[in-house]
Amino acid sequence: MQIPVFTVDAFTNQPFSGNPAAVCLLENDLDEALHQKIATEMNLSETAFIRKLNPGDDFTKSSCFGLRWFTPANEVPLCGHATLAAAAVLFHIKKNTNSVLTFVTLSGELKARQVEDHIVLDLPLYLTYPQVLQEVEELIKAAIGDMIVQDLRYSPDTKKLLVRLSDAYERSVLEELQVSAQRFLSAEKTGKVKGLILTLKGNSSGKHKGHDFYSRYFAPWYGILEDPVTGSAHAVLSSYWSEQLGKKEMLGVQIHVMAAGS
Repeated sequence: MQIPVFTVDAFTNQPFSGNPAAVCLLENDLDEALHQKIATEMNLSETAFIRKLNPGDDFTKSSCFGLRWFTPANEVPLCGHATLAAAAVLFHIKKNTNSVLTFVTLSGELKARQVEDHIVLDLPLYLTYPQVLQEVEELIKAAIGDMIVQDLRYSPDTKKLLVRLSDAYERSVLEELQVSAQRFLSAEKTGKVKGLILTLKGNSSGKHKGHDFYSRYFAPWYGILEDPVTGSAHAVLSSYWSEQLGKKEMLGVQIHVMAAGS
């Protein structure tokens, strides 16, 4: 069986930037074990598999497809950048004629819309709940040392821990923070955390004014030490910061430090 595979840089208009994902177009059913083997060999943060739902479906004309995402280590329930990459392959490579595509996934139906020269995703919004510090204190210590934590939340739907750093910190503090994400695996004792979000309130003035919040994202539990741009993390961040800031439209910046976790 021959499987077309595309590599797409998502969340960017520049080559070799954003967050790369592999996209595989499946004309026929694929052996279950091969999904993970292909994703492991691609060795990108995510590999997306688009499948036809009915025998008569066509990648150019149909509007609804199945979609799964695999890291080099596991299948994951949601991936924003690989969904964007999948939509880009269908819209731009396969020249799909529909203005809206629906993906049937482990997180329900996700929509991707063509709006002028952009693709807009509708992702789920995941609520967060207060998290007791003592349960995850060792993990937080491994991530940020003695830095001040302003708020601590947990998203049970995504298994992500959100750590909000003190508003007294500037963006540069988050950028310069050296994180050894591999240490998280032994420091996380609850078994319920599969992703760690570090976030910081944005600036209302200065060079970076206009940004509502900043973040970094780590998921060594899925074989990803640090992810460059993470749609699923923003499905959590959007819920949290919308509540905190009283806003429905926000601009978030995810910071990615190449040396982190090394």
